[in-house]
Amino acid sequence: MFYGLNRGLCDVLSEMRTMLKLAKDSNSKNVLLSLIEEAQVMGNRMEAALYDIKDLKKLHDDIKDKKEELKKLKRKVKCSEN
Repeated sequence: MFYGLNRGLCDVLSEMRTMLKLAKDSNSKNVLLSLIEEAQVMGNRMEAALYDIKDLKKLHDDIKDKKEELKKLKRKVKCSEN
């Protein structure tokens, strides 16, 4: 078992499987419930990060489009001034 800060979801799930095999008393069941909660939090964080990455890519694409639009408008203004 690994109890460091960089625990992965698979580590937690592995511990949950071990606890299920050993769960004979209420203390083991409480530990299992804690591990399930930890896995849920990790899953939620990963899902949120995926959405953040998707949103960031969309923002970069929007910025690229707006910069191109700005260049076209500047060229149009420059041509109309001449």
